[in-house]
Amino acid sequence: MRPAGLPLSPTSSLPPLRSLPTLAGKQLFSALDNLHELYCPVSLSRAIKSQLEHGKVHDLPVQQVDSGYVSETEDDIDSEGALDALRADDFERSYAIRWLTTLIARAEELPLDDEDERERVVDKASYVLASFTKAVDEDEEEDPGLTRDFSFMLTPSDASEKINIDVRLHDGPHTSTDHTDVGLQSWGASIVFSDLLCASPARFELAQSALGSSPRIIELGAGTGLVSLVLDKALLHLGISDATLIATDYHPAVLDNLKSNITLTRAGVKACALDWSNPIFDAPLDSSADVLVATDVVYALEHAVWLRDCATRLLGPKGVFWLMMTVRPNGRFEAVIDSVETAFQGTCPKAADGRHLTILAKENIEKRQGVGRGDESGYKLFRIGWA
Repeated sequence: MRPAGLPLSPTSSLPPLRSLPTLAGKQLFSALDNLHELYCPVSLSRAIKSQLEHGKVHDLPVQQVDSGYVSETEDDIDSEGALDALRADDFERSYAIRWLTTLIARAEELPLDDEDERERVVDKASYVLASFTKAVDEDEEEDPGLTRDFSFMLTPSDASEKINIDVRLHDGPHTSTDHTDVGLQSWGASIVFSDLLCASPARFELAQSALGSSPRIIELGAGTGLVSLVLDKALLHLGISDATLIATDYHPAVLDNLKSNITLTRAGVKACALDWSNPIFDAPLDSSADVLVATDVVYALEHAVWLRDCATRLLGPKGVFWLMMTVRPNGRFEAVIDSVETAFQGTCPKAADGRHLTILAKENIEKRQGVGRGDESGYKLFRIGWA
């Protein structure tokens, strides 16, 4: 039995995952509130902690500290000990992480009539899940993140046997204070895109007959580098033995993690910084690319325009730009759903030869079960080239 007033353990409080399609909003929020209370406590400042340790808490104004600390009893101490033990229980934490991950991935199955309510469920679940990948307090070492293994089945057009393309990489811990470091995680679009290009390389013109033996391929907003790392391994099996692969990102922490992943997989990929809003095209970005790729990189209206302008500078005369955009039809990213189409039509910047980039083809890709966040409804795959 738990001490009165303390959160319940995840194994005893969370509804079974098989019951998700039948859960009401009240049940979901009750379960999430319990997890939030357990794993996202409001921490005291260093100053208050220090005074607590030295028995000086009574010198503080009452409103600055919870009364439970002011009048601490043996029951309070026992309760805190039980709570600390529960928080430190690896099995309970793993159970909570699996439950939250599945809830987010299957959010579209929840019987909620109000899309705003669905978004609140996903946001709260994501917030709690993020708490597992950040420091518990200022004095503890930050969570190292998560190492993930991906495996895709490559189907060369000239081979009867399929080939496993295995990639191990590190997802860094996403902080709650910096919303721009989203590239520390491998998002659904990069996983789906990697699977698509392995399943049908010819669909993406990944053949020596189309690209030659030494093409230049640049990934924009590479994040963890999954797509570039998959390409690095796949191209060797497609007769493209001397490709130059460059993975770019602008965020310093994301770029550091990207470089670590390249080292981890012993890949022949170069990593370099590229800020779309203020691009600098020094080496190795001083030569045009035969192929550009980008997955799930548009989070604001200006991103598609910046992306277009960079692509105009980077893409070679016969090059192709593959862009996969994640569709999130509800919430704050709803406004950017059509931003790619808007950016690549009408008045576009022109290259030296007077041509401009345009969308040559668009395909809607269905969401994969268990891949990506619950607020994703699918993807748009664009083939962009010169006109």
